[in-house]
Amino acid sequence: MKRFNPMKVWFDLQVKTQPGERVFVIIKKAAQHQELVIELFWQDGRWKGSGDLRNGAGLIYYYEVRSESESWSEFGEARTVKMSDTESLYLRDHFRYSDSPENLLHSSPFYKAFFNRKSSKKKTSKKSGKASKNLTVSITLRAPRVGPNYLVGIMGNTPELGEWSEGKVRHLNDPNYPIWDYTLDLPKQPSRIEYKYVIVNAETGRIATWETGGNRVVELSDEMLDSEQVAINDEYFSYPSDPWKGAGFAIPVFSIRSESGAGVGEFADIPKLVDWAVKTNMKIIQVLPVNDTVATHTWKDSYPYASISVHALHPIYASMKKIGDLKDKKLQKSINEEAERLNQRAQLDYEGVMKLKSKFFKYHFDEVKIKFLNSKELNGFITQNISWIIAYAVFSFLRDKFKTADFSQWGEYAQMTDEQLIEFAQPGQDHYEDIAIHYYIQYHLDQQLKEATEYARQHGVVLKGDIPIGIFRHSVDAWRWPHLFNMDTQTGAPPDDFSVVGQNWGFPTYNWEAMEAGGYRWWISRMKKMADYFDVFRIDHILGFFRIWEMPKHAIQGIMGHFSPALPYSISEIESRGISWNYDRFCKPYISEDLLDYLFAEHTDWIKKNFLIERENNQFDLKPEFSTQVGICNRLDKLVETEPGKAPFFNSLRLPLYSLPGEVLFFESDKQKGSFNPRISLHQTSSFAHLDPMTRHQLFELHNDYFYHRHNHFWRESALRKLPMLKRATNMLICGEDLGMVPACVPGVMDELQILSLAIQRMPNDAREFWQPADIPWMYVTSTGSHDVSNLREWWLEDSELSQRFFNNILHFHGIAPKRCEAWVAYETVRQHLASPAMLAVFPIQDILAMSDDLKRGNAMEERINVPAIVPHYWRYRLHINIEELLEADKFNGNLSGLVESNGRFTDY
Repeated sequence: MKRFNPMKVWFDLQVKTQPGERVFVIIKKAAQHQELVIELFWQDGRWKGSGDLRNGAGLIYYYEVRSESESWSEFGEARTVKMSDTESLYLRDHFRYSDSPENLLHSSPFYKAFFNRKSSKKKTSKKSGKASKNLTVSITLRAPRVGPNYLVGIMGNTPELGEWSEGKVRHLNDPNYPIWDYTLDLPKQPSRIEYKYVIVNAETGRIATWETGGNRVVELSDEMLDSEQVAINDEYFSYPSDPWKGAGFAIPVFSIRSESGAGVGEFADIPKLVDWAVKTNMKIIQVLPVNDTVATHTWKDSYPYASISVHALHPIYASMKKIGDLKDKKLQKSINEEAERLNQRAQLDYEGVMKLKSKFFKYHFDEVKIKFLNSKELNGFITQNISWIIAYAVFSFLRDKFKTADFSQWGEYAQMTDEQLIEFAQPGQDHYEDIAIHYYIQYHLDQQLKEATEYARQHGVVLKGDIPIGIFRHSVDAWRWPHLFNMDTQTGAPPDDFSVVGQNWGFPTYNWEAMEAGGYRWWISRMKKMADYFDVFRIDHILGFFRIWEMPKHAIQGIMGHFSPALPYSISEIESRGISWNYDRFCKPYISEDLLDYLFAEHTDWIKKNFLIERENNQFDLKPEFSTQVGICNRLDKLVETEPGKAPFFNSLRLPLYSLPGEVLFFESDKQKGSFNPRISLHQTSSFAHLDPMTRHQLFELHNDYFYHRHNHFWRESALRKLPMLKRATNMLICGEDLGMVPACVPGVMDELQILSLAIQRMPNDAREFWQPADIPWMYVTSTGSHDVSNLREWWLEDSELSQRFFNNILHFHGIAPKRCEAWVAYETVRQHLASPAMLAVFPIQDILAMSDDLKRGNAMEERINVPAIVPHYWRYRLHINIEELLEADKFNGNLSGLVESNGRFTDY
């Protein structure tokens, strides 16, 4: 058995502390799954301590600060030190603060792409005398913000550090980038080392920049001189310039148009987008969700946020040409001709493209299935994705077999155990090939997207993905893991600028208690799969991690919802505010004669006869079968079906009829019976208007307390149980879409977790009319718009008074605004965002092309991607020009490249 000798280790830490706080070093013992805790003590302005450890093994440790009520560890993974056969080691460290902005540069986009570098050749300093008479000192610096054309150097006051001579800069090594290291021998005598780091041009050897601030100073203490090795571990190169900033553009993959396409953008088109990004100094390509949404085999599946699997990719994005031609040349010719026809269309023909690609997949799979199903590639792919791929393939087969994704209609297959699933998918089954074709499609999608991702990274560009807040109700995830979701609820959003009656996305809400009990395995698996393709991701509706807008299944409009989790009011709480509680008056629809006349005018009598029950005092109740929005919808659908000639009349009644169940002031909590959530915007109801002034005042105060104050601490704690898990799962850079009714606790949590916020210029997070780009903080993504709003040129036409104020107050132009958003107006708008302090400026590609009269689309109204108020919406926007044409637009590309660089968004350090 190998013997280990004791080794003395000194810990010397610089950290800011408050009176009463204590500092510890936690040493991990991986083999024994134990930890050794050593308390440090204040000495000579630093925290110091020591311990006897075993040498010959790696040392893994981190620092922790503790107070009476809480403790916090330093940022990042634990520190590691290779322990040699020496008898003593002195570690001089700096605490890694979790709130340091520099931490963001340690996420994957920076070291995988933006500053992707090949390790430099290992260099060491010359030994100065015999080792026994010298002190071996290793110096390390964590510095990710150094591009491939630059190196980190060190200069200091000793001969070993060049005595401040620029011609004697010592170059640090980067085999463990972003860690840089240098080793030197110093005489074992008391001395004072002063030094600074510099960034050096690797080609010329000249210093590009010095770090700012005073010299770094190390006094060689007695403990250091008694050690055989000293490790000085520095943090954070102090840049004289602004924090790093980058630019990018947003485009749905389905919207890419290429010369070789088949009517839709494909993963194989992304490298061409990367080439354009490189030409224009862009670093980010942001896309919408790319997961499979095939539920109905109709255009309704074009909605990218209703995925049937959070792991599987959408078959529409597979390039047939990259997969290969069919052996049947006649059939291949007809497929090529149909692809060309579809590619000429101005918009995406979702059903046409899916029909064509499904046909190709079937015939090509039949040609290669024997070899493919027995290949190492397939076995490896299934092994790597075993947690989801079999379930997805079986789900897809059963969806097509039963002609519905609603698994409740699948009879004996509505539920399957793990054992039943594996048995059902065995190669010997008659239906095996109909399952295996989905392995084949997913394998090619995975390969094609990974190729695009790697191509982007090698060119200093990253893909930014999008994680929808919900899952489709009829999805493989809901089928296999129903306990993780509340299937009797729906998610959406309260009324906002997108929709005055709120939004109903139809997704079940998450059962966070079950997810937490399972160690968030489902979320972690989802995140790790995302990291295969993306280095940055956007959390759609991050507010859902604080609280979600929840509706019962019988609701159609978001206005019928409430927040979950929530703190509903008890009757005693309500009455303590001076409100006389009356369940029937507050919780049942208040439908008066004047409300009916207002909503239905000459059709009021017909509405009374068919949907209402009259009671005393000109008040009405909804008939029991129409007490919910779904009940009303079903009745109107039946009337349209039986009397199609009156369909316009019946459909015109939908919105006013849907409003009647919402004429309430409170919804009773389904989780806490006898407690009540106030209806959002209750002061806009007819029910509210018919109350006495004092009751109206008290209800309005209660409403504002509930929606803006009551839950702040409660929702903060809710988010902090979930979001840190997303941070730990991968090293991707996280951006949160924090738009809408934002609780006061959200900004603080996002700052604490270093999640970038989103600033859409027309949707400021305060009372201002617009974001002023110069006011946007660094930890933000700034943009002119998103896929849910009109593009810049379309918005300019919507409200001339609004665009006039934007022209004068934001762009600072004098005089009358042009009737249309001219190219020079778009240019100045984009320029302001590029000049802003925000870390990322990411623009819809439509708004970038709006800066060119030659490249912009003729009709701005044709560039809208989604209208949230329209459900369901057909997502079919395509670029009007090929990406190949953009690559050849040299004048525009040069101007855009210069604009990005001149505003500090393209730098190698």
